[in-house]
Amino acid sequence: MISQRTRGLLGTVLLCQASLAVVLLAGVAGLTFSFITSATAEQWSRYPIYGLIIAGGLVYEAMARDRSRTRSSLGRRSFLQQHQLTLRQMAYAMGALLLFLALTKDQTISRTFLLIYLPTLYTGMVATNVHLPKLLARGIFGGLRSERTLLVGAPDRADRLKHWLAGKELVGFRTVGLLTDDEAAVAAEGGVLRVGGVGDLERIAAAEQVTQVILLELPSERASHRQLVATTERLGLRLVILSNLAELLEHPVVHIEDDGMRFIALREEPLENPLNRLLKRGLDLSISSAVVAFILPPLALMVWLIHRAQSPGPLFFHQTRAGIQNRHFRIVKFRTMHVNNDDEARQAVQGDPRVFPGGRWLRRLSIDELPQFLNVLRGEMSVTGPRPHLVEHNSQFAAQMANYHVRTFVKPGITGLAQVRGFRGEARSAAEIAQRLESDISYLENWRLELDVSIIVRTAWQMIAPPKTAY
Repeated sequence: MISQRTRGLLGTVLLCQASLAVVLLAGVAGLTFSFITSATAEQWSRYPIYGLIIAGGLVYEAMARDRSRTRSSLGRRSFLQQHQLTLRQMAYAMGALLLFLALTKDQTISRTFLLIYLPTLYTGMVATNVHLPKLLARGIFGGLRSERTLLVGAPDRADRLKHWLAGKELVGFRTVGLLTDDEAAVAAEGGVLRVGGVGDLERIAAAEQVTQVILLELPSERASHRQLVATTERLGLRLVILSNLAELLEHPVVHIEDDGMRFIALREEPLENPLNRLLKRGLDLSISSAVVAFILPPLALMVWLIHRAQSPGPLFFHQTRAGIQNRHFRIVKFRTMHVNNDDEARQAVQGDPRVFPGGRWLRRLSIDELPQFLNVLRGEMSVTGPRPHLVEHNSQFAAQMANYHVRTFVKPGITGLAQVRGFRGEARSAAEIAQRLESDISYLENWRLELDVSIIVRTAWQMIAPPKTAY
């Protein structure tokens, strides 16, 4: 019920904004063609289509937006955040319109109209982002739709909810107080005041016209909480339980429902969706095919000449690495160390004597990594993902980090989130390993196609301006 209210308010705001975009388009077009320039009947007939395209761009933006973050901050965004949201909406709306114009080769749209319409639409979108949620919420969630809420549980858990409760006032939640058997409980500044013990539920609910009860943790005493459930059901009160399972497990959890069965897991994994994997594989194949066909051959010749001059030997270096689900594969790189190196498992360090001078340059610019696009074509790697480590290093790191092997849930990558954040080169401490692992797990939990594109662009920039950790 809680999320439904917020989702419904967001949907109503979106409907109003899409309607506003169409109305403003009609109004600006009417004024433009009545007082500034003229338009034929055929040109006029296209403007309703433009309005629908712009409205569709706004809807697509809302679908693509991080909804959980949006809902959590609804009604509490700063003007800067509202401005950023509006710019994003404008980019999607105008992007949809420009794409339509390009695909249909439509050259009839008036530039004068656009010069007037764009700032008008921006102003309207900013105003609705700032004021409309509050205005709509007053009408939708006032009166009979207001939920007078009573908290039941420990005072410290109630204090954690105070900011959340303040934000939910927008969707009609009014906090009555806290029921706890801790008679010495004192609310923190701005917190929830104790109004009685757990046994006072029925009395307080009647006196304060309570409509909703939030239990602040999962039940531990079966009998007492069964009585609580029975009381709320008898009085016709909504009962919502704040899960503390993540605290008990000391790990974030996600809730999954499938074929009527409900499960709890430790993380989201977007790449378990076959469509997401198909999108990612399509990106991998398009990029790796181009690199292998057009970039790798001239680079291979250049590297071969460097080898001949400084360290004769094989062009490529093959090494066994751990991939998805710790499956072993042979990675391909341009050789950057002298031949007859008897300590291949040791990480390269700055000024490593095993690396010949040209090899240092190849490593710093990440040119030595480019043959791994062959591994991408073979399906052993992806363009982006956690970096594949030596089998020996995997064992060492796993001994220091209990959740280290979680990173193997996805294919390893030529580059990754950890690398573009600056975590590359030798890992000197457990803290550095932890930083890389946090980035790798964040990647697999929050994968989006846009994230892959962002990592690729940032990696390309780092090849031009290498960070200090590149050696």
